[in-house]
Amino acid sequence: MLLSGTVVADSATVIEDGAVVVDGTTVEAVGDRADLVERYTDHERRDYDVVAPGMVGSHIHSVQSLGRGIADDTELLDWLFDHILPMEGSMSAAEMRTAATLGYLELVESGTTTCIDHLSVAHAEEAFEAAGEVGIRALMGKVLMDKAAPDDLREDTDAALAESERLIQQYHGAFGDRVRYAVTPRFAVTCSEDCLRGARDLADEYDGVRIHTHASENRGEIETVEADTGMRNVHWLDEVGLTGEDVVLAHCVHTDESEREVLAETGTHVTHCPSSNMKLASGVAPVGDYLDRGINVALGNDGPPCNNTLDPFTEMRQASLLQKVDTLDSTALPARTVFEMATVNGAKAAGFEQVGALRPGWKADVVGLRTDTSRATPVHDVLSHLVFATHGDDVAFTMVDGDVLLDDGEVVGVDAEAVREQAREYAEKYT
Repeated sequence: MLLSGTVVADSATVIEDGAVVVDGTTVEAVGDRADLVERYTDHERRDYDVVAPGMVGSHIHSVQSLGRGIADDTELLDWLFDHILPMEGSMSAAEMRTAATLGYLELVESGTTTCIDHLSVAHAEEAFEAAGEVGIRALMGKVLMDKAAPDDLREDTDAALAESERLIQQYHGAFGDRVRYAVTPRFAVTCSEDCLRGARDLADEYDGVRIHTHASENRGEIETVEADTGMRNVHWLDEVGLTGEDVVLAHCVHTDESEREVLAETGTHVTHCPSSNMKLASGVAPVGDYLDRGINVALGNDGPPCNNTLDPFTEMRQASLLQKVDTLDSTALPARTVFEMATVNGAKAAGFEQVGALRPGWKADVVGLRTDTSRATPVHDVLSHLVFATHGDDVAFTMVDGDVLLDDGEVVGVDAEAVREQAREYAEKYT
């Protein structure tokens, strides 16, 4: 397939009249449209206004999709314990499958081709199967909670780790290696020391298995962890082994100098979730400082009940504007940097190589976008447009591993309307 348009190969490479050639699961060539059209005459042609790498959503909760809008205007810990955890605890396997599918459809429809997904305690296999059905690339894992959790979610530590290992053996590297496993403690508040250390031991047993958890999102969370352990959150996670190049920490809003040194020294990845942090009034993550220290910062939406969208373009806009207003520096987090956070930085955090840019030999994760709206007129700078003006519904085409998942705005291979209808039915009990 040959995809032509203004090609944004990466944050530094824009080809105004360009094309991307896909052969099988990889990018064959990137370059001038006329040249590639002449060389690849036997390839199917698709023309779009903009062709770009697929976005990477580096922290989402697909299985919370049924709860979009149920807990607005609520503080984080109340939001979690009074609304979200009770919802998760009551969900059946069928509901979990529909919720996860709905989340992945929203991602595909808005140009996200890779995600890091923090699931729930029960029925995690339903989300793995949904990811395989939709075709998205994902790093995902069953949630671990063995203390300070509702009865219908709290698990025995050994049983929870054993179930995680079963899922690793079944799904890590599944669906053509599009799906990989992350051992996923919810956060230090709801996980014992044995659970956290067990997560590290389990990840170390399997090549390519990563660790994903929340950290330092909210002041109340930090106070609770410090009261329990005598340490600030990142120091505690470092003590139990949950830092390092295979660890992705969501949020990291409230960290002190010593914690930031730990993140940098250990190569731990941070996922910034600006919309969620604003909506839950958690605070503003020091993204610029993290980047200056060489910490890899990716970008995530968090869950539908605290965003309330999985649109990656909205998240890029929010990330840049929030840093500008927080620092009173209009040069903070420019479009090029935030685009990297949403693509190559996210792929690095997820552990997927050759993902996040359009380069020969890299994975064929590609999106095609329209610019035929008043909002998209004119496009003086395509990177500026993608970060500050694009919406997810501008995406017309989404490809993962060379497979077309969205064509002319319609999902391929899944009855999206049937999934939406089922989701509406299941969600009635949460209104």
